[in-house]
Amino acid sequence: MQERAFWVSPGRGEIRTVDVAEPGPGQVRVRSLHSGVSRGTETLVFRGAVPVDQHERMRAPHQDGEFPGPVKYGYLNVGVVEAGEPALVGRTVFCLHPHQTAYVVAASEVTPVPEQVPATRAVLAGTVETALNALWDAGPRLGDRIAVVGAGMVGCSVARLAAGIPGAEVVLADVDPTRAEVAAALGVAFAHPDDVPGDRDLVLHATATAAGLQRSLELLGPDGEVVDLSWYGDEPVTLELGGAFHSGRLRVRASQVGEVALARRHRRTRAQRLALALELLRDDAFDALLSGASDFDDLPDVMADLASGRPALCHTITYPGGPR
Repeated sequence: MQERAFWVSPGRGEIRTVDVAEPGPGQVRVRSLHSGVSRGTETLVFRGAVPVDQHERMRAPHQDGEFPGPVKYGYLNVGVVEAGEPALVGRTVFCLHPHQTAYVVAASEVTPVPEQVPATRAVLAGTVETALNALWDAGPRLGDRIAVVGAGMVGCSVARLAAGIPGAEVVLADVDPTRAEVAAALGVAFAHPDDVPGDRDLVLHATATAAGLQRSLELLGPDGEVVDLSWYGDEPVTLELGGAFHSGRLRVRASQVGEVALARRHRRTRAQRLALALELLRDDAFDALLSGASDFDDLPDVMADLASGRPALCHTITYPGGPR
């Protein structure tokens, strides 16, 4: 079968025809309904900004091509199984697959979407999985004073999940004042990073900027920790560590979704983590993260627009024949 997929080279996107085989034993063919653009990572890929030493580590599942491009990239896809394993035929599923009209993967690589979760919202599964993993890494406690710096897709997801911790005081911070509306929909306080009260027990950072990481450190109380979810691509990061960093015994460490957080790595598989993320998406507050939609054929222009700096959370892509 011939299908269509989105490919990128540095600064340019195009839709190409691709061959898709019939599913074999243990496989399924998925007809895409929606995919989501992970703005931070995908625009870095679009700009050709993946560092050479990270080319292998930053490969997406089912990626074709090599960095810097042309490459078929993406990992937030929701579709319907139309052929293959009988138990899955007709089910709506999530898959870490690039933007493509239909594709064949192993049945073990798709995760059924709970009936109560709309297909459009389900594209956030990979993002909520990242947020879940970050909180497993961070290990927040009851009553913690928590700041989330950066109100993008990941930061907003972290804030919503952290808000469910009994007694926790959660502030979502961003330089964009329009994100206050999103914070309100998520049920968390909002502030400009400069206005967040200090003495935080925990800060989760997701701006992918040196300034955001610096401010995150400044917000900590003694012995506090910054968990950094950002991917900086080929941008160098410079921090001022001559202040309270040393005397306050502050810590900064990375959280990345490629591995299950160490605190759960021996008790949860990646598949279990993703299934839990989809269950968490029963919460309709996450609809606040869906900030626009376009047709699949418009994806080259959409990606160029997002890469140029247009503000967005999760921009969704609708496929031919799918519900709008």
